[in-house]
Amino acid sequence: MPTNQSTHSIGQMLTASVHAGLSYAERLTTDVSPEQFARFARIGDTVIESNHAAFNYGHLSLYACRIIETVGGDPTPYLPSAEFTKVFSRDTNCVDDADGTIYPPMDAIVEALVTGYKAVAQALAEAEDDLFRSPNVNEAMRERFPTNGAMLGFYVGGHFMMHMGQTSAWRRAMGLGPV
Repeated sequence: MPTNQSTHSIGQMLTASVHAGLSYAERLTTDVSPEQFARFARIGDTVIESNHAAFNYGHLSLYACRIIETVGGDPTPYLPSAEFTKVFSRDTNCVDDADGTIYPPMDAIVEALVTGYKAVAQALAEAEDDLFRSPNVNEAMRERFPTNGAMLGFYVGGHFMMHMGQTSAWRRAMGLGPV
């Protein structure tokens, strides 16, 4: 569906951040094996208890449905499973999954992130600018982010890239190097 540049410009700006974030997320999985994906890095005998890629990607995947719902889209196809919610919630601690039994498989986690945020990009691009200027529908976050646009900008910009930065640092600690 074609969009009118003058009434859909805010969402299109946010969509640029989504595409940049997804591109970085896809590059950060280069050379990461499924066995490494949910492991804490170790340097010598020191375990680095920092969010690993599995947690970062899975955690971010939980937000796609929230973003889509905020802009008036149907979040149903992107609702996380009970398993994803349990292990990736903001209230859950990231843990080292040495046996590969705590977190879903790498391909399922990456797919949830990529599929969800591709849908986010589409939903944002189609949203009317007035929606972004409206008071934040999330009352708990309204003091920090007074408008929907402020909250959504954080979700697809700051929040997303903060977790990508954690993943980048994790990669280096794992000996995988930069991308």
